[in-house]
Amino acid sequence: MPEGTVITEGATKLLVPETHSVNGPGRIESGSVFFNEQMAFNRDVSIMLLRALERPSMTVADAMTATGARAVRIANEVPGTDVTANDIDPVAIPFIERNIELNGLTNIRAHRGNMVSLFAEESFDYVDLDPFGSPSLFIQSAVRGTKKRGVMAITATDTAPLAGAQAPKCRRRYQCEPVKGYLCHEGGLRILLCNIAREVGKFDIGMRPILSFFADHYYRCYVELVPGTSACDKMLDQLGYLHYDMKTLERSVSPEYDQTHRLGPFWTGPLFDKELISRMDPSGMAREKKCAKTLEIWKEEIDSVPYIYDLSELSRFTKLSPPSLEDMVAKLRETGDASRTHFSPTSFATTQSLEDILAAYREIGHPTPPPQGKSE
Repeated sequence: MPEGTVITEGATKLLVPETHSVNGPGRIESGSVFFNEQMAFNRDVSIMLLRALERPSMTVADAMTATGARAVRIANEVPGTDVTANDIDPVAIPFIERNIELNGLTNIRAHRGNMVSLFAEESFDYVDLDPFGSPSLFIQSAVRGTKKRGVMAITATDTAPLAGAQAPKCRRRYQCEPVKGYLCHEGGLRILLCNIAREVGKFDIGMRPILSFFADHYYRCYVELVPGTSACDKMLDQLGYLHYDMKTLERSVSPEYDQTHRLGPFWTGPLFDKELISRMDPSGMAREKKCAKTLEIWKEEIDSVPYIYDLSELSRFTKLSPPSLEDMVAKLRETGDASRTHFSPTSFATTQSLEDILAAYREIGHPTPPPQGKSE
């Protein structure tokens, strides 16, 4: 029996290593199995989303399950699931088996194997890919293992390359030019979706993002695979290039790369299925308050008009101290659409022009107080 400590996450008991990551992405200890307590919210979202799909039965594969935390929670907390908890590491298997036993489950099996081999032999209604670092090497295998109209969930924890802090690595891994500055995290998420779309397109099928977000130290995408070449073409039509000038705040998207639009390519379509999100219920989740707060933002968030604006960049440009985000969104809603966004507590999304945004900001922004100095 593996040694560790038993915790409760959601409605599920989990045996995890005594020493494990609590904050941030963490690192893999030699000879140990990985568990990150901070990812409880990530696992909560999986539970809420799978319940909201309202499918009477669902085959599930957690491709890199480690302790089996996500797989066991799905088996225990989502009715109608038949779960395969897979990991190539032999150290992980006793943890998975013990966690299955702790919760008295019969609808889940521990499977030791290479995910490439697993997905070459079997396909599932829901495939979860949560690697340590970049998922880019594994996406094609995940596509092979996902049934038509199935859902594929992918996590990326290599936020530095995707957000532009390590641009050469982003070019190598994702064949994309990242954007820096206030758009970096939306850009990182849209690069990940672009990469998924290009891998899906190799199979002459399309994808439909049903929930994609940035949180803590990672990006997370849930996409439904849509059969047919027309769906594939429609998907690829939603890839585009970005122009962003940090000095003028101007931004625009083009379907083609040119001398102005040099960043990307990015996914330029919607991030959410709002109807699905409206059915997601935070009750009983491990991070219930965080889930409830985030769901409220997702429900109202404008996600189909890249890219967001941030109060800090507007403050720097206008030389005015920022109003509250609530006041800015309310002001913009007097003449058009605007919303908070989950990417940052100081950012917002809007359908209005930069000229209108600046006019609204100047109307409610505050004069910057002069610096405090010594009296003569």
